[in-house]
Amino acid sequence: MPRMFSHVVIFWTDPAQPNATEELLAGANKYLKPIPGVLQFHVGKMVGSHRPVVDQSYQVALNLIFSDKKSQDDYQMHPMHLEFVEKVFKRVCKKVVVYDFE
Repeated sequence: MPRMFSHVVIFWTDPAQPNATEELLAGANKYLKPIPGVLQFHVGKMVGSHRPVVDQSYQVALNLIFSDKKSQDDYQMHPMHLEFVEKVFKRVCKKVVVYDFE
């Protein structure tokens, strides 16, 4: 099986900004999806569940798969990622949690 590195980001948007979720989704697609090294890109809204074990406190999740940690490290320093953080993330988000695993 080929190696892979998963980068999962959970976002809590600013409730004072009614369009924050849509802006975050659009920003991720614009700035993050085209970055080289991203093998799989999936961003979407939280899906409600009747199961209490499912966290429903966040608004948006991002799931990226890279071939290895170095590719993810390069992604973190890419100008488009840095632009996303400055222009979108810092403006519309209140909190973020990241899970990285291989």
